[in-house]
Amino acid sequence: MGLCWPLMARKLEGHFDVIMVDARGHGHSDKPESGYGPSDHAADLAGLVTALALEKPVLLGHSMGARTIATMAAWYPDLPGRIVLEDPPWRSAEAQDPRAGPDSRRQQIVDNNSKSHRELVDLGRTLRPSWDDAEFELWAESKRLVSPIVVESNPQAWQEIIPGITCPALLVTADVDAGAIVTAQIAREAVGLNPNLQVFHIPGAGHNIHREQFALADLGELRDHLTDVAAT
Repeated sequence: MGLCWPLMARKLEGHFDVIMVDARGHGHSDKPESGYGPSDHAADLAGLVTALALEKPVLLGHSMGARTIATMAAWYPDLPGRIVLEDPPWRSAEAQDPRAGPDSRRQQIVDNNSKSHRELVDLGRTLRPSWDDAEFELWAESKRLVSPIVVESNPQAWQEIIPGITCPALLVTADVDAGAIVTAQIAREAVGLNPNLQVFHIPGAGHNIHREQFALADLGELRDHLTDVAAT
C-alpha cells in the first residue's frame, strides 16, 4: 500500500508524478468480501491507469505489489511503459513453506489488527532495527489497515506470467539468507523466460529491500532505469 513507500516516494517525486496506490483490502481502499487473486489486483491497477489516463507509466511494486504489476503487465501489455519488481513472491515448488500458509498469514494480520499503533511501532523497531526511523509510524498504520480477507487468493504460476511481459522490466533481488524470496536460480529462470527482464541485485538486504538498503536501492542501475524513463 502507499504507506509503505514514504522515503522512496520523496526520492522519486523530483523525477515523476508519484501515485501511491492502496490495493483492495489494504489501506483506505475498499475491502470487499472476495476478489483477492492477482488477476483481480491486476484488473484494479489497469482500471486505475486507464481512469487516470496515464500514458505508459513506470510501475514499481514490492512483494504482492510486484506480483500484481507483473500480472498486469502480462495481461494488459499496452498499459505500462516500464516496470520494477522488488522481490516478488516467486518461489520454486520445493521452497514452499507449509508454515506460511493462508491460515498462518491470516492469523498474523488479525494479531496486527488487534495491536495499538504504538505497540506496532515498538514491534517494528524491535524486529527491523536497520530501517530508517521515518518508516515505522506509517508501517504501523499500514498494518492496522490490512483486512485478513486479503489472504484469499489463487495466484497463477509466475512462470506463466513472465513470458507475457512485453515492456522493459527490472527485477530487484536481495540476499535470500537475510529473508529475500527470489533466489539467484529463480532470477536466472525468469530471465530465460523473458529477454525484456533485467536483474539488479542489492546485497545486504532481505525481503524489504527499499527499507533495509535504501541508500543502495536509490543508486546505480535502479536509479538509471527509472531516470531514463522519466526523460523520455
